[in-house]
Amino acid sequence: MILKASARGTPMALAKHLLNERDNDQIETHRVEGFMSSDLSEAMREVQAMSAGLRSQKPLFSVSLSPPEEATADVELFERTADQIMEANGLKGQPHALIFHEKENRRHAHLVVSRIDSERMTVIPLPFFKMKLKEISKAAYLENGWRLPDGYVDRESRDPRNFDLALYQQAKREGRDPKHIKMLAQEAWAVSDNSKTLQQALEQRGLYLARGDRGRFVVSTWRGEIMALPRLLSRKTKEVRERLGEDRELRSLEQTRVHIAKTVGPVLAKLIPQAETERDNALQPLNEQRQELTADQRLERQRMDMGQSARHENEQRARAERFRIGVAGLWDKLTGRKAELRRHNELEAYEALKRDQRQRQAMIEAQLAERRTLQSQILEVRARHEARIDEIYRDLSQQLEAVPDRSSARIEWLKANSPSEQRQDRQSTNRERSSESRRSVSSDRLAWLEAQQRGRSGIPRDNGSQIDPDIGHELD
Repeated sequence: MILKASARGTPMALAKHLLNERDNDQIETHRVEGFMSSDLSEAMREVQAMSAGLRSQKPLFSVSLSPPEEATADVELFERTADQIMEANGLKGQPHALIFHEKENRRHAHLVVSRIDSERMTVIPLPFFKMKLKEISKAAYLENGWRLPDGYVDRESRDPRNFDLALYQQAKREGRDPKHIKMLAQEAWAVSDNSKTLQQALEQRGLYLARGDRGRFVVSTWRGEIMALPRLLSRKTKEVRERLGEDRELRSLEQTRVHIAKTVGPVLAKLIPQAETERDNALQPLNEQRQELTADQRLERQRMDMGQSARHENEQRARAERFRIGVAGLWDKLTGRKAELRRHNELEAYEALKRDQRQRQAMIEAQLAERRTLQSQILEVRARHEARIDEIYRDLSQQLEAVPDRSSARIEWLKANSPSEQRQDRQSTNRERSSESRRSVSSDRLAWLEAQQRGRSGIPRDNGSQIDPDIGHELD
């Protein structure tokens, strides 16, 4: 199970993120324990109030638990892993919440634990929590027979496309896949050996090398999203500097913005929205299907919850009626029959709980399988969009290289050679032709009027035809 964690603040913002139904197909607040309220938002409000008293900037420990894409994990595994995480980091018994999300046809969980020790009024430290989580994650892979990621065997073999929350949010604002952006940057790094060739390779992929604040190497998108280059490359800043040299030779962020605005900005401002519109149009029917399917599946789960709740009440009532009252009840207590019956009821209640969990897990797996085909179609459309965007950047870069002058004339050339401008030129040419045709017809009509004044009914032609005075062209 992949575990990603961080100590973080802003409890209310976290609650809003975890309960965001727009970006998640299904949300289930599995448990909220140790707080005064069982509502997640109210629980986070408690943490916010206590952290204000302690002046703590990061009162929460947030962990995401994601099983492998091809695997399924039941609720019991998530609960056991969450308990191991809290115990390993000295947070056992702390108020916490466990929330399940289903997104992009994958089921994962979020564990949120309060770091505030209410008895001592201190914040519990988290030393070496990443190492501890790695051991728990590896144990979960081995226990369930899942294929261990290469990065656990050899650190150098880990997936270079892994991204953090900051890159995910930036890529989301750009409407692109964060893994794809990292792949593009790493491709450019692989085919370059100095800052000049890297700059050219990045620009062919829609990324623009720049000098950031405090001597950092960064790249900018044409819309102005700034990303740290070493993070995109999954390399240390020292290694990047060894290849690129001093950052003073690079353009500043302001100079990069001006460069983009003077070169590719006007063209991309037309082509990229067109590609995004095509993607949105292709995704619209698929998203409508997904929303309908999600609504139906939510209704199915609600019906199951209501049915299980009613059955649980009936079974509890039946188990309670097994205890006799009065003299018979006293006799059962003296003979030990009551204690035996209580143990039987507890075992039966536990089996009923497991039965309900199995039923719910079976429904979840069936619903995930039902969404799998639709999700593959959505991913296919997104992949085509990414390929289209890459093609735009590549073709535009080739056009820039073909025109050596970087002056305003070059910008006009780029505008004229963009597909939208070419369509406008064709429309303008058609309008000019139509105008010339109308002028020709008008001249013929004027000649007919002059002839009419001279008492003639039409303008003779070499072939004997006449001009119709109403429509202005030759009659058969």
